[in-house]
Amino acid sequence: MNDLTSNLSKLGLSNVTRYPSSHPELNPVDIYRSHITDQLATVTGVDTKIIYPALQWTQTLDKGDMVLPVPALRIKGKKPTEMAVEFAEKFPESPLVEKPTVAGTFLQFFFKPDPLSKLVIPTILQARTAYGQNPKHGLKDASDPDRGKKRIIVEFSSPNIAKPFHAGHLRSTIIGGFLANVYEGAGWDVIRMNYLGDWGTQFGLLALAWKMFGNEEKLLENPIGHLYDIYVEINKLHGPEHDLIKKLKEDGKDTSEVFEKSWGKKAQENFRRMEEGDEEVLALWRRFRDLSIERYKQTYARLNIHYDIYSGESQVKPERMEEAMKALKEKGLLEESNGALIIDLEKYNKKLGKCRVKKADGTTLYLTRDIGEATERYEKFHFDKMIYVVAMQQDLHLAQLFKILELMGRKDISERCEHVNFGMVLGMSTRKGTVKFLDDILKDVGEKMHEVMRTNADKYAQVDNPDQVADTLGITSVMVQDMTGKRINNYEFSIDRMTSFEGDTGPYLQYAHARLCSITRRAAIPRESLEGADLSLLTDSPHAVSLIRSLAQWPDVFTNTLKTLEPVTILNYLFKMTHMLSSSYDHLKIVGSEPELARARMALYECARQVLNNGMKLLGLSPVERM
Repeated sequence: MNDLTSNLSKLGLSNVTRYPSSHPELNPVDIYRSHITDQLATVTGVDTKIIYPALQWTQTLDKGDMVLPVPALRIKGKKPTEMAVEFAEKFPESPLVEKPTVAGTFLQFFFKPDPLSKLVIPTILQARTAYGQNPKHGLKDASDPDRGKKRIIVEFSSPNIAKPFHAGHLRSTIIGGFLANVYEGAGWDVIRMNYLGDWGTQFGLLALAWKMFGNEEKLLENPIGHLYDIYVEINKLHGPEHDLIKKLKEDGKDTSEVFEKSWGKKAQENFRRMEEGDEEVLALWRRFRDLSIERYKQTYARLNIHYDIYSGESQVKPERMEEAMKALKEKGLLEESNGALIIDLEKYNKKLGKCRVKKADGTTLYLTRDIGEATERYEKFHFDKMIYVVAMQQDLHLAQLFKILELMGRKDISERCEHVNFGMVLGMSTRKGTVKFLDDILKDVGEKMHEVMRTNADKYAQVDNPDQVADTLGITSVMVQDMTGKRINNYEFSIDRMTSFEGDTGPYLQYAHARLCSITRRAAIPRESLEGADLSLLTDSPHAVSLIRSLAQWPDVFTNTLKTLEPVTILNYLFKMTHMLSSSYDHLKIVGSEPELARARMALYECARQVLNNGMKLLGLSPVERM
């Protein structure tokens, strides 16, 4: 706060009014919001509580640094266009902003370059990795920090053991990792949870597969791959039987004789033994699970992902499911249907349909376990929010889960739950067209990036660890392609497009960061000397001013991302900012410039590098320094 007071006094301001959700010590633009609000209150006679939240930041700087839609002031009896003109004329001279310009019913405010540079650049240089983030968003009570942080569980990735880590799991992993980072930057207590698909009849089938096709050496070498291979083999036997039983049912014929001799029956028996606690079957299952988790951890580390808890369907306590079933029965929600227990949600919402919560043979279902797990998590963690990062194909399932929790009297849980969904990845495979294991995809993309890097022999020779850099660039390529559109959109998986340096791609972002690091190395100006730079030397250059205005927006972009929960909110900002950078290099040269001008420009470039670095890490990327 002392730095803020000192900076304000240099600009001719004695203090800044504190408004709700205003954090001028963290976000320089909040100083402008407060200042403009104070001035407009005098000009318009409108309450500041109405003005402050009506001020909007702009997506394009040609429309100003901030805009006010005059109708949002709720003044009756005058035309908004006339009021806009009147308020612009009456707006007093300001040390921070130019006279507002009128665009229809909007007032556009442009920040004066000199004070902006003196507020923004020192803030970034001092805050470093913390610039943009706002830990006050996560407080239970902003007026009383001692009450502590809000807690959020982010459940994401959730692959099925013994099956490929497919595109849907990849999207969940990338988006979930990003959301966890954002909430952490916003000051929440974040619990990252991986809810594995590690229970069910398929594990009864997997136990049979192991007896017939299992190989100890192959299991230790590649647990997930080998379990998948033997699962495929057993399904060659099980599949035709399953199809025959399905056809007999469709034809209205008896299936009991075929089923009694089937692999499906044996798998069911095995799974029932698991649910009943048979140690022989459970020991094998436990080994498969533990080996798979260790392999997953290696893959997640490459994506900058870590988990606080590896949970799973198997971890749901039977007593929790029994409590849930008892509550559902007491509320009169359970109905019998062919020996199974169902809940008819159509009574409350036709779209929700009917759902089974217990099979005819008494075993549990995915939904039953989800109900038990949700109540268990709430009792254990007392979360303020829980996000399920799951594909849109599960929209109905999660809507049913939330509704059932509400109907069984647990609205305290359901109202804290949110489903963050996403669309499909189309055509995801390796260049050989083989099965879609994530490790294979990342290896393939890394090799492609290595090929691209080798095309520039001089730069390639300067890279200390080309294999590692190629791997990082490949992972960046995959992740940025995934985050480029809105979550709900499907997209076509294209290795050629994602690894290109042309257009808005992962390699382009990495190149922008590496180039800024290269400028830092060549300039050889000590970072500690940058805070003493004469920043007024920057304001004669339109390129420098545009870049400063863009850097000032970063904290607002971060806060807006908490509302959108869209990686593309951050990605779009980073691409716009790096395009500005790209067009500035010829105009803002350091080598050959006067020492003070070089120092001021280096301060600007260091701030751009810091913001780019902060944004990339928030997305889960690892910025490279050479490539």
